[in-house]
Amino acid sequence: MTEMVERVDDDDRVIGVVDRGEAIRRRWLHRVATVVCRDTRGRILVHRRPHDDVRFPGGVNFMLGGAAEPGETYEKAAARELTEELGVRARPRFVLKFRCAGAISPYWLGLHEAVVTGPFTPDPGEIAWHDWMTEPQLAELVGDEAFVPDAREAYHRWTARRRERADHERPAG
Repeated sequence: MTEMVERVDDDDRVIGVVDRGEAIRRRWLHRVATVVCRDTRGRILVHRRPHDDVRFPGGVNFMLGGAAEPGETYEKAAARELTEELGVRARPRFVLKFRCAGAISPYWLGLHEAVVTGPFTPDPGEIAWHDWMTEPQLAELVGDEAFVPDAREAYHRWTARRRERADHERPAG
């Protein structure tokens, strides 16, 4: 089955609709939406990709997500991916967007956060294993060779953004 995506330029403006496989082969920029899921205790959902997955088989990640479909915003793509991969309906909150170097091919990555409050059903085609981790546990895991390289880049940008927000919100002394 062909997966169509919007090819975008260096400023994330749409320049056409192409097959995602071709976008990856030709290293054309396209859009990917991801979600960092937390539980009500603040822990972060971490998962392992199936070992037979085409991209990053057996890799560990702290984000769920995938390519945005033509005409889909990052936010709508993130919500759709959350439903497809976890069976959860939520409105993910946009955190940041950046041009990801990509271990396979470059793309624009929109990172979102969502709190998962109820039971969920992981799609075994997307998630082979999962667990909730504290932030210190995740920080340690990021250095593991099994951690998806693109997720590592996103993790560092995500934590930097969170530090910036915390510094900005801290009262002047």
